Amino acid sequence: MSDNEITREPMLEIYLFEATQLMEQLEEISIECEKSENLSTEAINEIFRIMHTIKGSSAMMMFNDIAVLAHSLEDLFYFIRENKDVTIDFACLFDLVLSGIDFIKEEVAKIENNEEANGSSESLVLRGSKILEVMKESSGVIVKNDNLEVGEDTKYQIDSYPNSSIEVNQKYIARIFYEDGCEMENVRAYTVVHNLKNVVSEMYHIPEDIIENSNSVQNIRKNGFLMGFATNLEKEKIEEKFDEIIFSREIELLQVDEYPEEIKAIKDNHGVVVEETTAKKDKKVINLEDPLDKVEIHKEVAEPIAKSGKQQSIISVNISKLDMLLDLVGEIVISEAMVAKNPDLEGLTLDNFNKAARQLGKLTNELQDIVMSIRMIPVSMTFHKMNRIVRDMSKKLDKEVELEIIGEETEVDKNIIDHISDPLMHLVRNSLDHGIEEKEERLASGKPEMGKITLEAKNAGGDVFIIVSDDGKGLDKRKIYDKAKLQGLVSKAEEELTDKEIFSFILLPGFSTNENVTEYSGRGVGMDVVKKNIDDIGGSISIESEKGKGSEISIKIPLTLAIIDGLEVAVGKSKYTIPITAIRESFKPKENEVISDSAGNEMIMIRGEAYSIYRLHKIFNIDTNVTTSNEGIMILVEDNTKTACLFVDSLIGQQQVVVKALPTYIKKAKGIAGCTILGDGNISLILDVNGILEI
Repeated sequence: MSDNEITREPMLEIYLFEATQLMEQLEEISIECEKSENLSTEAINEIFRIMHTIKGSSAMMMFNDIAVLAHSLEDLFYFIRENKDVTIDFACLFDLVLSGIDFIKEEVAKIENNEEANGSSESLVLRGSKILEVMKESSGVIVKNDNLEVGEDTKYQIDSYPNSSIEVNQKYIARIFYEDGCEMENVRAYTVVHNLKNVVSEMYHIPEDIIENSNSVQNIRKNGFLMGFATNLEKEKIEEKFDEIIFSREIELLQVDEYPEEIKAIKDNHGVVVEETTAKKDKKVINLEDPLDKVEIHKEVAEPIAKSGKQQSIISVNISKLDMLLDLVGEIVISEAMVAKNPDLEGLTLDNFNKAARQLGKLTNELQDIVMSIRMIPVSMTFHKMNRIVRDMSKKLDKEVELEIIGEETEVDKNIIDHISDPLMHLVRNSLDHGIEEKEERLASGKPEMGKITLEAKNAGGDVFIIVSDDGKGLDKRKIYDKAKLQGLVSKAEEELTDKEIFSFILLPGFSTNENVTEYSGRGVGMDVVKKNIDDIGGSISIESEKGKGSEISIKIPLTLAIIDGLEVAVGKSKYTIPITAIRESFKPKENEVISDSAGNEMIMIRGEAYSIYRLHKIFNIDTNVTTSNEGIMILVEDNTKTACLFVDSLIGQQQVVVKALPTYIKKAKGIAGCTILGDGNISLILDVNGILEI
């Protein structure tokens, strides 16, 4: 690997991370502005800042199509910001912005997959130019062809310049130091210059050629970014602008009567004109050899009016490192249990050892809690992604639909978030496509024209519930039952099944009551994917619906996949772990409580309800002396819509266990979710309750 590649790799990683984050923010802001048909000053500035950052960083990384598109969108919002009374076609404007976001996301995905970012943004840039032209004409601004020329400054040469249209009231000098490791300091300096250039009458900075000079990054890191400028703004306004600079470690701003000698040297030599092209004819460029080596702000020039130090409080860490850390903590938990519960210690009185073991256990639990909390992220980002789906589908299906989000601050493990994104997308799409009626149908049934989909997240013990509900037409119970009977999925009469059991048929592969195939499918197409993804993370799904009033789909998921609370049980000489979240109760049955039907299937009556009995020693072919019901233990478990009893020899106790995947060379048996290592060094298989109840 060449030196060039070594230095480029971390910068590329930072670029990809920053671009992804900024596109998510921009999408959220755009959808909100389009929905409210209002562009606040704060929203305009934020959109402008995002596009400006993307433009500069993309240009530096040589992704020119992204840079030109960002520049085009930046021009649009600059015009809107400077012309408060401009007439805005919100639908047209944000169609363009969202299309631009999609383009940038696609290009970023190519780069992440080590492919060439070869997409063309020309059509989007032309659309942006047309929109800008229309806005200028509607605002009475004389439109010249050269104003609409796209990408005229895509080389991003930053020069010192005067702006005679602004009255000089006060001079300032400033020095900015950026956080260590923030990268792309020259692009960040470029942003500062760009944000100030319209409020100053003159501005000079060192280094001048921020982008094109390869040494500018090192110079800024070593000596800071030095600026001298004159403006008519009050000092409080200048301080506010500098407070908005991200990744700044220290900012020194001074109000002066005269610039220091270093800035004067630039100003005095500012008369050199470079006439490379017509577009750059009025630009003034000077070349100084390592000017920052000579720069020193003299305290006697003026007293500082503002000085702030900002410490970076958040860092980005590769998720693979967190996975490794979690695995290591899991090993520590197992090792701690093996030490504290070592069979060699049985019967010994070891007060000091027990005291030290308790302290070790306390510290291990605290370490585990901290590592788990690091991995916990709010569901807000996943929830807000659904805004785009609702927005796009509403337009295509010509339906008025609003998305309500509740409990977005609820936190779950990063791996859980990755698994629920696709299921949520399917559920929201199905609710909008088939749950929400057409406008005329809603009005005829006395409902408001605008439909409503609600996304809610809430904690419940060691689980998180995510609920997707709509106020649409609901599920047709009879239609679902008839289709299930036709496909041979049910043998019972409709009245013998609960509503939840009938609704659960839509979770089966290929099951759909939709008569017309649409772009967004029917309720059955994709619902099996939802169930599979939820099952993979040890979750469950239940469906409730009332015809004519709407549907509610509840997903119960664990907070984390790595460490769970489990109940250890013994069957013969084997030990199994049952997740606590699947257990309702355990009890010792009496001999006459177990009954059998004509087919030999065992059942037990509990508070008037009959539940099937699954004997683990029969399921897993284990030799045991505990075969009669009054000798063993019954554990009432539930998953999705099914509830049954598991028969085991005895209970060992509850404990936290580290979930380990089964080795790839072992064929995964139905009813086994994984394994764990107990304190005595033995292996305990973790039961998949859903898999057992389907046996």
